[in-house]
Amino acid sequence: MKILVLISNVPDTTTKIRFTGDNKAFDTSGVQWIINPWDELALTRALELKEAGGVEKITIANVGTNATEPTLRKALAVGADDAIRIDAEAKDAFFVASQLAQVAKDYDLILAGIESSDYNGAGVGGMLAAMLDIHSVSAVSGVSLENGELKVQRDIDGGNQSLSVPTPLLAVVQKGIAKDPRIPAMRGIMMARSKPLNVVPPADVEARTEFLGYELPEPKAACKMVDEDNAKELIRLLHEEAKVL
Repeated sequence: MKILVLISNVPDTTTKIRFTGDNKAFDTSGVQWIINPWDELALTRALELKEAGGVEKITIANVGTNATEPTLRKALAVGADDAIRIDAEAKDAFFVASQLAQVAKDYDLILAGIESSDYNGAGVGGMLAAMLDIHSVSAVSGVSLENGELKVQRDIDGGNQSLSVPTPLLAVVQKGIAKDPRIPAMRGIMMARSKPLNVVPPADVEARTEFLGYELPEPKAACKMVDEDNAKELIRLLHEEAKVL
């Protein structure tokens, strides 16, 4: 079995967000880039499946410029066997899925994080499965390989669902797919330098959406302290100002 894990390059969640060009572009200066957390857990589960036996190779794929390569090298250091970078600036979900479709055809299992932690669009996995015309399962919290057959667990309203799904399969994974992300060891970091990172030219595809501008949320109002014995004032504030009563 060959596994493809989709990797997004996202800002660290502690990054202070700034915009440039009259709030029309994200300011990337000083940003610490990381593997998207859901993709990182997907990669961890892929490595666990390989260690259990039955997985031949784990490939990671990303749509991005050469600025994303340090993130890909980290994923290689964690344990992926090789990487594919489609040389294009990631735009909207349709554009990204269309680019990935050209390199994702020969894999038995594709793992995609449910969303990226920057734009939270949650569209790439489903779109890619449709473009490849393969089976897809969303909200996946568990994947296992039993006697050469894929078993998938997913969360549904009121409980859990277990499925046996033929390959090829695209699994859109969420929290629970793996417990803790892997941390690259020094040996892995050294080995990652020599692992293949293949750069692929982008497909001629136009994005379906564009960003016209960005806007920061309004700053939070100052915290008001209410004396513990003044329940009447607390109720008034909740009713008239917070408007939650």
